[in-house]
Amino acid sequence: MADTNDIYTLRKILKTHKNIAVVGLSAKWYRPSYFAAKYMQQHGYNIVPVNPAYDEILGEQCFPTLLDVDKKIDIVNCFRRSEDIEPLVPMAIDIGAKVFWMQLGIYNDNAQRDITDAGLQCVQDRCVKIEHARLFGGLNWVGVNTKVISARRPS
Repeated sequence: MADTNDIYTLRKILKTHKNIAVVGLSAKWYRPSYFAAKYMQQHGYNIVPVNPAYDEILGEQCFPTLLDVDKKIDIVNCFRRSEDIEPLVPMAIDIGAKVFWMQLGIYNDNAQRDITDAGLQCVQDRCVKIEHARLFGGLNWVGVNTKVISARRPS
């Protein structure tokens, strides 16, 4: 499987896949999961909250597990500890997800191996919101070095 940390692959993932299940999404506005999910929702992505503690988050029905989701999921975005990732892998595969995305600070090499062996793309230690803002948003307009060098904005 190709490296998913390069700019072109991350851009393609975020451009092609619009349905994101956010595992561990909190209803508390000050939590990183809420902030990232709200940002993505405001930028045209369909957010599917996955957290057994809530019935609804960000105006969307919340599901207790990935297996309970009754919608198409492209990206499984995980806000769980690294040691809690492996049990999510078979569920992501079972629901037909295309990408398994672990947020900043989350690594699990066993999970990555199983994910890529199953044919899914795997992103580790990256924030979906930061990557979207870096690759499609306006971070470069305010002086942030996005490491994206181009004379044109991506289409």
